[in-house]
Amino acid sequence: MKKAKLFVAFLTAVFLFTYCTSEPSSATLEANAGNTAPTQEELAKRGEYLVTLMGCNDCHSPKRMGPQGPEIIPERMLSGYPGDQPFPEVDGGALPGGWAMFTPDLTAAVGPWGVSFAANITSDETGIGNWTEEQFRKALTEGKSKGMDGTRPLLPPMPWFNYAGIKDEDLKAIFAYLKSTPPVKNAVPNPIPPAQPN
Repeated sequence: MKKAKLFVAFLTAVFLFTYCTSEPSSATLEANAGNTAPTQEELAKRGEYLVTLMGCNDCHSPKRMGPQGPEIIPERMLSGYPGDQPFPEVDGGALPGGWAMFTPDLTAAVGPWGVSFAANITSDETGIGNWTEEQFRKALTEGKSKGMDGTRPLLPPMPWFNYAGIKDEDLKAIFAYLKSTPPVKNAVPNPIPPAQPN
């Protein structure tokens, strides 16, 4: 009986020694690979994917008409409403039943809120070049203009409320991508409030 107990103890010791000193399996290494922080390049790549998926170019990128309809102007991508482009006078109150309308390139919208212009979200200082990640988070999840407390809310059609529950890692990825974009100098005009009643 004593020999059997010694034999079991010996086998247990050998098993533990072998298990504790062996190299992890490739399956374990692959499972743990997800625990490493992504590089800045990987983060920006994920951000580019999310920006495309979320349709940010739809409003934030000036377009020209091509054979298949609006096409993004590559050198102005994500630069918002062209600040050097005159905006025609429009009476938002004349729109039927609270309707909205857009400029042909979708970078400006008119509605009951007045006129709103898509922001420059490139890495330029006229865009988000000087923003902190916290400002970006506040803008995207709380609808604060320039991501600052005490500022006006973001105006339609910016769907910031859709992003209120965005995961932190996705927000970081989007911010990393936008900060990596080529800077496009473009000071977007301030919103135009709705016409005041006479």
